[in-house]
Amino acid sequence: MSTALPGDDQMRQEAQARARIDQELRTRFAPEDDALRGANDRAQAEGLPAIQISPIQGKLLQVLAIACGARKILEIGSLAGYSGVWLARALPSDGRLITLEVSAKHAAVVRQTFQNANVADRASVRVGPALELLPALIPEAPFDLIFIDADKGNYPHYLDWAIRLGRPGTIIVADNVIRGGRAFQVPPPDESAAGASAYNNKVLADQRLVSVAIPIDDRGMDGFAISVIR
Repeated sequence: MSTALPGDDQMRQEAQARARIDQELRTRFAPEDDALRGANDRAQAEGLPAIQISPIQGKLLQVLAIACGARKILEIGSLAGYSGVWLARALPSDGRLITLEVSAKHAAVVRQTFQNANVADRASVRVGPALELLPALIPEAPFDLIFIDADKGNYPHYLDWAIRLGRPGTIIVADNVIRGGRAFQVPPPDESAAGASAYNNKVLADQRLVSVAIPIDDRGMDGFAISVIR
């Protein structure tokens, strides 16, 4: 028979309180409609990994896009199109979101998600490895907001391209830069943490950027790095 430690009840109560607060914030500030819920349902049905951003993260991306007056947005890593819907809804009617996705299977889900969310007129997906697709975007630059949420090992390379495809005032957001604290270990314990660590070090060292990282997932164990090009 296990015996609860003196602080167990308090920790459990604090965890329950955080869960209630998270739910309240989602309900009040980032309610999902049928299109957003459908994107996650479709991803599950197609066997895509359940690694989409949270509603609060999606709403933050939307707020950032509106704040910088974004007319052109680039997303590196689409998954099922959930984050793309949040971003596309921040655009004016003549705005444009381009999202890059390495998997043709995922891209098909993304297109259906955009169609169901009524943003297909301003959001499109391009299929292939991002580092092969990014050079072709030079004629379409600059982008006003760039969201990076793909393979972590290439995050430093994606940052180089984001700066090249941006302009002064462009906002660059990268997801999964904390990795439960593993990104801050020396040396990082795995490839994903190593990519996040290299990205963090790179944004902090680059004098062209002003950057901050914030924990923003449900448990505060991962989050966004947000940078602005000076």
